[in-house]
Amino acid sequence: MSNDRQLVETEILDLSHAADGIADFEGQRVFVPGALPGERARVALRSRRRRYRAADLVEIVRRAPGRTEPGCEYFGRCGGCAIQHLGYAGQVAFKEDVVREALRRVAGVEPATWFAPLVGPQWHYRRKARLGVRYVAAKDRVLVGFKERGSRFVTDMLSCPVLVKPMDLVPGALSEAIARTSLSEHLPQAEVAVGDSASAVVLRLLKDPQPSDLSALADLGRSFGFDVYLQRGGPGTVRPLDGDAASPLSYRLERFGVTLEFAPTDFIQVNGPINAALVDRVVELLNVGQRDEVLDLYCGLGNFSLPLARRAAAVTGVEGDAGLVARAARNAELNGIVNARFLTADLNEPDWPFLQRSWDCVLLDPPRSGAQEIVKRLKRMAPKRVVYVSCHPATLARDARELTAGNLYRLAGAGIADMFPNTHHVEAIALFER
Repeated sequence: MSNDRQLVETEILDLSHAADGIADFEGQRVFVPGALPGERARVALRSRRRRYRAADLVEIVRRAPGRTEPGCEYFGRCGGCAIQHLGYAGQVAFKEDVVREALRRVAGVEPATWFAPLVGPQWHYRRKARLGVRYVAAKDRVLVGFKERGSRFVTDMLSCPVLVKPMDLVPGALSEAIARTSLSEHLPQAEVAVGDSASAVVLRLLKDPQPSDLSALADLGRSFGFDVYLQRGGPGTVRPLDGDAASPLSYRLERFGVTLEFAPTDFIQVNGPINAALVDRVVELLNVGQRDEVLDLYCGLGNFSLPLARRAAAVTGVEGDAGLVARAARNAELNGIVNARFLTADLNEPDWPFLQRSWDCVLLDPPRSGAQEIVKRLKRMAPKRVVYVSCHPATLARDARELTAGNLYRLAGAGIADMFPNTHHVEAIALFER
């Protein structure tokens, strides 16, 4: 074996934020996908970087107590999941540790309270997914699935046990259906969206379909009970194959008597049960009263705004996507909510009027990049409570450092919501009190 593929036996010391095992070799960190802390393993060293090396797991010499058999036959190849080999209790503990370590290292703070983790089904939880589609001449097949781990190739898969039923069988069925059309080399993406009583699959097309193509795709949709949408160009070109016959997509937050409609390509939280639990917790932590005015930044289609409006005097939701703002306003109307208004604004720009006035409570639910400019304004606005929902612990910690500097706010509590079981993705929630 060449020096680039040197075999060594080593102890796995920790997990990276991407859920790779971390070992030490000659003073250099080595990342080993598939290995767990506490294990002794034989690994094949490969690429060398200035500060670390990558390695392939060859053999587990001593297993960690938390190791379990993955529940999906494609685990290890598919890049959709990273920690199926770790028991679920271990997965939750790993994600809590990621948040804890980020807050300590980046922000230098520890919450006064650690919230109990919000957990739900480990399998068949995902109601929204974007799948790659690719014709592979060597296999003479159309592949439909998530990207392979560490690769741009599409995983050769027939089913996906994290997708809600019956959409878990869509990858294989869609592969067969597309192969029977003229679109096999002209259809790069399929987007799955599932509501409480209707489902949709959006197909991105690079050429116009033939009538026989439309018939084959319509047959597939009928067999699975989903509506087929076609996207020939940008987001504005998404249209249902059957015209006005497509059923509207929606989900309900029963505790608040709120139903939210959404388009197949709209952003929604992928895990329905965890989203409902997260909304409950946000409303509980903000503890709004009938006289309180609430600012909901990065509000999307009203997922948090409308439940909060059931408790508050008034809610203002702000979002950068004009389509989602229109959807939020429509959802308020559908639910008979008159004390919520919605604005379109680029929240990277700090000089909006709503950032120059005071609010009783503020909710932040930013993208991975966080809310760095916003938190600087929050300290001047001085709301009594701020709840921050985060999909990236590092930017949460960065923004927590800004909020807690100068002792104007304290980190009253933090915890995780396991929105993506079996993956390394971490959703966190933090409460800041003045």
